[in-house]
Amino acid sequence: MKPDKDAKMAWLMSGLFGVLASVFLIFGYQLESADAINLSDKNALSILLMFIMIFTIDTRYVWRNYDSALNGGKLFGFITLPKGTGDAEVSRRDFLINYLSMIALSIPVMLAEFPGFFVYDAQDELNEVLTRSFTTHHPLLHVLLLGGIIALFHKISGSWNVGIFAYIFLQMLVITAIFAYVVTYLQKRGIGKRSRILWVLYYGLFPTIVMYTLCSCKDGLFSALLLLLTVFLVQLVASPEVFLSDKKKIAVFVLTAVLMPMFRHNGFYAYLVFIPFALIYFRKSLKPMLIGMLVAPVVLYLALSGLLSAVCHTEGTHHQEMLTVPIMQLARVYAYEGDSLTAQEKELIESYIPKSNLDKYTPRVSDLVKVDFNNELYEQNSAGFWKAWKEQLVKHPMAYVNAWLLTSYGYWYPPAIINVYKGNTVYSFTYEDSSYFGYEVEPPGERKSLIPAIDKLYRYLSIGSFQQDAPVLHLFFGPGLYVFIYMFVFAYRLYKKKFGNILPFMPMILTFCTVLLGPTYLIRYVLYLWLCMPLLLVTAKAVKEAQ
Repeated sequence: MKPDKDAKMAWLMSGLFGVLASVFLIFGYQLESADAINLSDKNALSILLMFIMIFTIDTRYVWRNYDSALNGGKLFGFITLPKGTGDAEVSRRDFLINYLSMIALSIPVMLAEFPGFFVYDAQDELNEVLTRSFTTHHPLLHVLLLGGIIALFHKISGSWNVGIFAYIFLQMLVITAIFAYVVTYLQKRGIGKRSRILWVLYYGLFPTIVMYTLCSCKDGLFSALLLLLTVFLVQLVASPEVFLSDKKKIAVFVLTAVLMPMFRHNGFYAYLVFIPFALIYFRKSLKPMLIGMLVAPVVLYLALSGLLSAVCHTEGTHHQEMLTVPIMQLARVYAYEGDSLTAQEKELIESYIPKSNLDKYTPRVSDLVKVDFNNELYEQNSAGFWKAWKEQLVKHPMAYVNAWLLTSYGYWYPPAIINVYKGNTVYSFTYEDSSYFGYEVEPPGERKSLIPAIDKLYRYLSIGSFQQDAPVLHLFFGPGLYVFIYMFVFAYRLYKKKFGNILPFMPMILTFCTVLLGPTYLIRYVLYLWLCMPLLLVTAKAVKEAQ
């Protein structure tokens, strides 16, 4: 790249980061404090412009210093970047040490939270197995694994707690094995002994990660498999010939890409959209083996999903799961702009969304609004729903924008307080200060903490006032900070045209895009933001060597 073009691209990408970061901060603050974006607030717009300039200039300054440091200089004039030790030899012993270390770190929390975090639709999934009544609302593979293992150990022991503990313990073994593989790969890339210890502690102790390692919900396994897929893609981009010559690795890649969406349907759509990006990147060296490896998971996933649905005689997914955003947009218009609606318009909206649900509209979560959506009418006359939606879009565009952003801004506004379920009563408590994590044990399980001090800490982090008490530390527990880090790094890589350093993260990026259209913002949907963070350290080095 010529110097002039290089400078222009640098300013363009730093400007892009500056605009996004500033918009996220200013609009996120408005949404958090006032439940709406106010485009007429001149002070906010002035601050927005100021932030854009500051972020753009500072980002360009950091990148310039970083480039200089890479070429032997010092970052900001006094920081010397650590030099990698190059590829290191790793063995099964290294993996085993990492693996056993993470298991050892998990055990105290498992004892403190015995039988584990049995929450987030856990009872519903177990009941599907016990009653042999299956739907596609929850991923069937997860339903069968969770319900089957719990039922089996309950039958053996007579205790539901033992069954729940058995499932979560086995899940922990799988997830920590993936973490150990990632840390071992980081070792191979030459991260050094201290960094190895740091990342073992990160995966084994960071509460946000531990919560889902020991939680029965599907998101822990899904995010771990997405992490595994990402590290495989790092290896593929770094050395395509080496990767494709290893038949075992190809088989495990395909298996991972099949299993990942089996635990969350949106993973399938993300992987499907990822394939064209991969084919374009490898276009100059496409081989049948590579094409087959990338496409095979799609075919196998569809076949396996169809087979499971047929065997379990499942009921179809309700439409409201795909219509969350438009349902919430109509509900916001109904709630905030009701005086402007004609009797016919209200009647049309109420025919699809019952009035009792519309009256329960809460800005940050769609569960109470969409639960009784008229699926039968939608199947008979979907055009009527979309007619109503288009009519109100023209009349109330900002209501639509606010309705959508209020269910998603918590993902990209770093100081956002995760408390979307405030006031909701569940089995063992009522959400008040926070709904960061579900925490409880749903029936038929019952918490029997063996280390109350740790249990008290996790309760405080999950549903206590931690987010308000520690506003700075809390930033590391929210997704917004990590989104900013990924944006900063990816913008730099775009400026450097290091597309191979971004490609491995495309399934993660695309999965993140799908949750922006989801029912609310919760940590469980974006756990992979934490899990994939260490891989930012190795992709640049790996791809550079491969070239």
